[in-house]
Parts: sequence; structure tokens; C-alpha cells
Amino acid sequence: MSVKREREKVAEIVRDAGGQIVGRTRLQKIAYLLELTGQGEGFDFEYRHYGPYSESLSDAARVASAFGLIEEEDCVAQWGGHYSIYSAKGCGELSSESTRTKFAKAAASIGAVELELAATAAYLAAVEHCPDPWGETGKRKPDKIGNGRLEKAKEAYRRLSSLETPQPLPNIV
Repeated sequence: MSVKREREKVAEIVRDAGGQIVGRTRLQKIAYLLELTGQGEGFDFEYRHYGPYSESLSDAARVASAFGLIEEEDCVAQWGGHYSIYSAKGCGELSSESTRTKFAKAAASIGAVELELAATAAYLAAVEHCPDPWGETGKRKPDKIGNGRLEKAKEAYRRLSSLETPQPLPNIV
């Protein structure tokens, strides 16, 4: 019996998310939410500036790219920063979608900032047992909650929470 290596696990996350994930932050948040719903690959997460973060996932993405399991395209944003586009290699048409695939695709379709806010609130509820995870998210990320983003994040979280998963997301809506 073969054991999946972390590089193969990250490639499966990208494939299940529709074959492409735009942004390192989005990859991190999708992987975290998969872990939280019992559909993950066993990556450990801790809280960092952008919310839940896994160093081993970040390393695995680099290794998966080096081994040709995924392609990582480095792009320059309009404001001058860098972001990655991860693409799965050999991403064929799936005959039926699993609950994980449906969830990963739904998460990948959420705006990067809104997904970051939603994953942060989920982390605060699940790991830090925060009584007001949305309020705490706003305190920790005041520069990101404007322009209706916090409300959009809450709506995105409600949509993700309505999907069938082995374990439900924390009830914070």
C-alpha cells in the first residue's frame, strides 16, 4: 500500500478545486477549510497574519511544482506584489463530483479576501474558541473588512456551510 506524499496531496487539492487555484492565500484557505470539514489531507495549520497557515502545505506546493505535479506560475499584481496561479497537471474530466470536489470548487470561487476572512473566522471559532469570531476577525483585519467584504465573507461562509461535508463547519453565521 502506498502512502500519499505531501506533494501529491497538494496536487489533489488543486485538482479538486477545479484544476486551478489563483493565489497562495486562497490555496491555504481552501486546504484549511477542507481540514476543518474532515476532507483534508492532514496538513497542520497555525494562525498567521493572513489567517490559518500551513508551512508544510507551502513547502508541499513548491515540491509539487518541482516534481511537475502542478504548475506554479508567478504573476505580478497591478499594485506590484506577487501571486501564484497553481494549475493541476493531467486534470481530466471527472465523471461525478465528490462532496470534497464540490466543496473545494465552491471555496475556490470565493474572492481571495472574502475567503481569507471566512477561514479566519472559522479558525477563531474552531481553534481559539472565540465567542465572536466575526467581530474578532474584524479587529484583526480592519483594513480588509471594508466595502462590504465582511458581509460577503459571511454570505460565502453560509454557502459553504450549506454544502454536505463529513464534519460541519463551525456554526458562526
